[in-house]
Amino acid sequence: MYRYLLFLTLFFSALQASVPNAEADLRWDVEIPMSVGSQAFVEFQNRKIPIGKVMKIPNSSRYPAYTASAWGKPGNVCASAVNAIHMLLSVEKGKGRTISLIPSETVAPAATPGTAIVLEGKGGTGIFGAWAPPVGTTVTIRSPEGTERPLTADDLPREGETVKLRVETFAPPLFVEIENHPGGRVSTLSERGYRTIAKVVRPVGGTGRFGGTLYQSVSRLRANHTGVIDISTSPYGEIGGFQIVPLKHGDSPEMASMWHMTQWMILAPLDGVPLAGNPPLFDGYLIPGPIQVEDQDNVKFLSLWAKYGRRSLALCRIDGGPWRFLPESIGRNDNSLKSLTHLRIYFPDDREPLKD
Repeated sequence: MYRYLLFLTLFFSALQASVPNAEADLRWDVEIPMSVGSQAFVEFQNRKIPIGKVMKIPNSSRYPAYTASAWGKPGNVCASAVNAIHMLLSVEKGKGRTISLIPSETVAPAATPGTAIVLEGKGGTGIFGAWAPPVGTTVTIRSPEGTERPLTADDLPREGETVKLRVETFAPPLFVEIENHPGGRVSTLSERGYRTIAKVVRPVGGTGRFGGTLYQSVSRLRANHTGVIDISTSPYGEIGGFQIVPLKHGDSPEMASMWHMTQWMILAPLDGVPLAGNPPLFDGYLIPGPIQVEDQDNVKFLSLWAKYGRRSLALCRIDGGPWRFLPESIGRNDNSLKSLTHLRIYFPDDREPLKD
């Protein structure tokens, strides 16, 4: 398996080198009619791909939303996960106002009744998987006449209109690598080489019961928002994982326990450049991706991940050993990751090398 992972790294390094830093590419549109029973779809390369029927539409918004929502940009996606997508309407008195998009079968505490678009389906599939939009994706509302307006708190989508997400992508780094000890370096690798972007204040040492991991598999990203990277350590259908958060989140009342528990890794910025709400970790790139689990010792796994991946894969080193998948850990286990010395998260990138 390790030679496949080495080849994966070399493959994506070459891929990165072939894609210049340019303006964003529009990859696809997501269109969600505000009409119960209507089909939502992704428009990609002149094809319309169904992603579920609309079961409910929102009649209000949530305020105040979760703390980190206020670090997003109004009119954009502020969280992308296997069990929910949250969209920021406004920031009022330092707190975010949101509406959400959730599958009909889900666990999503941040989406309260009446404040969400509900699509028929399960977490980890469709727009909550392969078609997930990254944080920062623009959201607009299209009227029946075809005019578009920004998503705002003063003008929620109405019956007969369409919510539209325009998914654009930039060339991401290859991966972010984290030394899991106090003061450890947090570095990205791209065509420009390694760049240290943060340091570890508190390393991760265990796993906890983060509900959305029910819809994700081991060593995969469960969620990304403006203040959290949530990684699953449990198989699909089980709960277990850990979170990576910026130091700024340590001031949030909802996150007070993270200073006394092992399930959170806390990162501090360098040179005063904020981490929360900014790329590459908390905006712009990371998404959960599809939930399928391939044979980890088969080259098919490598080819599918590389070519059709859009998957945020997490690898680790235990006691400084070789790179491997995260050890399986279900539920709360305060010491299950105590031997983890390094963590690497691959950024999803479905681009192919440029042709001559």
